[in-house]
Amino acid sequence: MKIGIKNPLVLATSASLFLLIVIVETVAPANVVGAYGFVLPILLIATARNRRLMYVTVALCVIATYIGLLRPTKPGRFVSAVINRTVVAGVLVGVAYFAMTREERKTREEAARAELALQTEHLLKANAQLVEIKDALNRSERLAAVGQLVASVAHEVGTPLHSIAWHVQALGEEPGVTGDMRKRIEIVDSQISRVVRIIEDLLSSTRQRKPALARLPVEALVQPVVGLMGPSFAGKGVALKVESRVEGPPIWGDVEQLQQVLVNLLTNALAATAAGGEVVIEIGGRPVTTDERDARARAGEPPIQAMLTLMVRDTGCGMPDEHLHRASEPFFTTKAIGDGTGLGLFLSRQIVAAHGGTLSIESEVEKGTKVLIVLPGCPGDVVGMTGRTGDGA
Repeated sequence: MKIGIKNPLVLATSASLFLLIVIVETVAPANVVGAYGFVLPILLIATARNRRLMYVTVALCVIATYIGLLRPTKPGRFVSAVINRTVVAGVLVGVAYFAMTREERKTREEAARAELALQTEHLLKANAQLVEIKDALNRSERLAAVGQLVASVAHEVGTPLHSIAWHVQALGEEPGVTGDMRKRIEIVDSQISRVVRIIEDLLSSTRQRKPALARLPVEALVQPVVGLMGPSFAGKGVALKVESRVEGPPIWGDVEQLQQVLVNLLTNALAATAAGGEVVIEIGGRPVTTDERDARARAGEPPIQAMLTLMVRDTGCGMPDEHLHRASEPFFTTKAIGDGTGLGLFLSRQIVAAHGGTLSIESEVEKGTKVLIVLPGCPGDVVGMTGRTGDGA
């Protein structure tokens, strides 16, 4: 019979004590007091909480107790020796029973505590899920309220916007318009159109319309936004740069929605950066990871070879942890009333997610903020190895 024990030291100590007591019994067989020493190995074995091992130990101790009777004794002392050693055997069995019962009770109590801890952990997780669901419900209610508000004013806003758009187009057709002026008029006209589309998105309970995907080179995504935001950066004295150390792969994307994301990020970076600072758009790419490849396979998406990375980093004031954790919540903003709605990062994350990408934020107070966008490249395209650096303002 194989008997396992978790702590070999307990078994070794018990065996040593057993042998020591057997030696004492051999040297002084008439002294029955030494046999009571078998209580010690029994108590030690009880801590191992192994019933079969306890049975073997008690049996050996009882046998060793009665072995003393085989030694010669004085006439008339044999019967009393049998009685004395029977009492010792009874004490050993009783000690083994109570010690084992106590240890088994401890085992049951520990198992009950572990089960209680497990149930508590499950309850805490369930409570956390309920809190998340409640927060999501609150966000949905707030977004629905915004949708109703936008619906109530959409007509009033749309009428002057269409009038502005008509006048802008008329200005572009004036004979004295220079090429530079026409370029600026086209930017104004495109931004008016974007405002109209944003209102349309908000009218559908702030849910973004499905992206109109097309093959999109990274330059077509970044350069128009740099041209649009450049004057604002120059007016504040903040440098706007574009760096491309690795040529990013083209992506399948909605140029208007993704440009909206970049405008939101650059607007936030400009607001957080003082004059003399800088904001950099880093363009890059990397091979797709195994997890990303597996996720696309599960979603039924075509395989890709590369991911486009866009990072907007600034040297601004940064955000403390409590603000960083809430940065993507709808309506959360640290700006003054009237300066921001708190929807920029929320809508940006939604747009990036709709394109199958991710948006993550790192920030440190007084050191600046980094926002990283990762988007899937077009199937078959790989990451280039050439790079360049340029200034946008």
